[in-house]
Formats: sequence, structure tokens, C-alpha cells
Amino acid sequence: MNLNHVFVCGNPALDFAATLRARRSARFEMFVTPDRLDAWYLESGIVDTILPGEEADVQQATFVREAIYELVTARRLGEEFDEAALGALNDAARKAPATPQLTPSGRRTEATPEQALSTVARHAVELLSGPDVPLMKECGNPECTRVYIDRSRGMRRQWCGMDSCGNKIKAAAYRARKRTAPAAATH
Repeated sequence: MNLNHVFVCGNPALDFAATLRARRSARFEMFVTPDRLDAWYLESGIVDTILPGEEADVQQATFVREAIYELVTARRLGEEFDEAALGALNDAARKAPATPQLTPSGRRTEATPEQALSTVARHAVELLSGPDVPLMKECGNPECTRVYIDRSRGMRRQWCGMDSCGNKIKAAAYRARKRTAPAAATH
């Protein structure tokens, strides 16, 4: 599986939760090193510059990520929030966030890993208490466990992303139809 970070969920907190992929089957961890976590913060646009993280930052980020995933799942399914997950998210959100600064060349956001994580946690708080809750859906690919915001007309979107999941499922369905079509035509 590739190590490219994917941003298809429509909210940084959901993209962050999706960094543990295929939760029900192969479970693929994206934050294997502090560098990979730092890269996610940069690629997500949360920060422009980040102080290099350490192993403890990865442990804290994965702890908060799992809390976000648990809370998103509970909210999506209309279940009660887990108190421990709620505490973990709120503790992270209470810390100072990444703060954008104005420079002669424009906006710049520099942060520590703790500030970047706080910013992600604050996105989760806003999402889980805001108007997008009814728009949260889990990807239709059984191997994928990403939750995304469905802003499509009629809320008909089925996949977290066409490149990541939709094309794979559609191609597999097409191949399955092709395999069975000749047999069905001869009867």
C-alpha cells in the first residue's frame, strides 16, 4: 500500500482519522514515523512549517486520532459519545492551536506538533457539533473505513473518492459482469 496521504473526506479531522486505513481488515498505519506525521500536517494545509516531531508526538496524535474516529462513528450512528474519547479530544483542543501570521509575502502558519494536533482537534469539535453531521457517510468500499462529508446533489455520493475507492469498485463490478455475461447469454 502506498504511503501517500489522501485528502478526500472534506474535513481535516476526517482526513486525520482516515490515516489508519482499512480498519476492519488489513489495518494500514500511515503515521509510522514522526516524519510521516509531520508530512501529514504540511500536506493537509494545517501548517506551512512544523517543528520536527518526536515519537511521543506520534503516540499522542494516534491517541487523539482514534478518539476522533470513535466520536465520528458514534455521531454518525446516533450513539452516545465515549467519555474517554471525548476527554482525549477536548484535552487536545484545549491546547494552543497553530496560529496563522501575516508576513510581507502573505499568510504563514508555523507550529509545533502539539499546536498542529490542537488545530485538528478543533476541526473535529466544530464538525461534530456543527451542521455537517447529517452529511457524514462511510465509504461504500467494504475495505475502506474513511468517513467523508457528502455534499453531492441528492447526497448520492458512495465513495470517499473516485481515485481511491470508486474506480476500484466500479472496475471490479464491471469485470464481474463481463465474466457472467457470456454464460447468461447462452442460456
